[in-house]
Amino acid sequence: MFDPQGPTLRELTVQALSSVERGYDLLAPKFDRTPFRTPEKVLDAVADTLRPLGPFESGLDVCCGTGAGMDVLARLCERRITGVDLSAGMLAAARSAHPDGPDGPDGPPVHWVRADALRLPFAPVFDLAVSFGAFGHFLPAQRPALFGQVHAALRPGGRFAFPVGAPPRIGSPLYWTLWGFDAAMRVRNALWRPRFVMYYRTFRLPEVRRELAGAGFAVETLPLEDLGRRPDGSPRARLVVARRK
Repeated sequence: MFDPQGPTLRELTVQALSSVERGYDLLAPKFDRTPFRTPEKVLDAVADTLRPLGPFESGLDVCCGTGAGMDVLARLCERRITGVDLSAGMLAAARSAHPDGPDGPDGPPVHWVRADALRLPFAPVFDLAVSFGAFGHFLPAQRPALFGQVHAALRPGGRFAFPVGAPPRIGSPLYWTLWGFDAAMRVRNALWRPRFVMYYRTFRLPEVRRELAGAGFAVETLPLEDLGRRPDGSPRARLVVARRK
């Protein structure tokens, strides 16, 4: 739910009628008071699952927003961490929230970079890349390029990790909520410019695995046990871990 100090309905409407970049510039000051911020329990589960795969020296948060994922990198990386995002407003909020870095002055040095994730300005220097909640902003046709950019920013053997929730049961309230949101967004983008790309039902794990493999990754998935299991015994969420060959 929205915090009482979060964005108003009018502010959300203005954001939704803007481009992705402009919309997040507008939302940035109140973003962490919305349900869109990645919950701490997800961040903790990802950090706990990645820790045995380390140690890691340098980390990259792709589409870092206000810096929630940087908290994960600060716990895992010893040398430096970098957050990259297209929105100047989100990066400004991240710098304000973490003036000394997510882990304070004793943590690894932090760098904030404004760039398009489809054109990352990095040499292959990172051991670990993560991303949280950003993939809905990329159309399926753009994902191979996105994965290729992350691959190029990783050292050989470096890992790209992100959580994926189990698909909702067909016919469940969540299923129809996501279906309705995507349908409304398609109508909005057909009638209004600039487009605001945000779709929940286009990020399907089998397709994503194939695209990661095509970009040069070896892919595995690990259950995020801290987030529990569904009644059928399957995990509620998995961590995709793609290793640069």
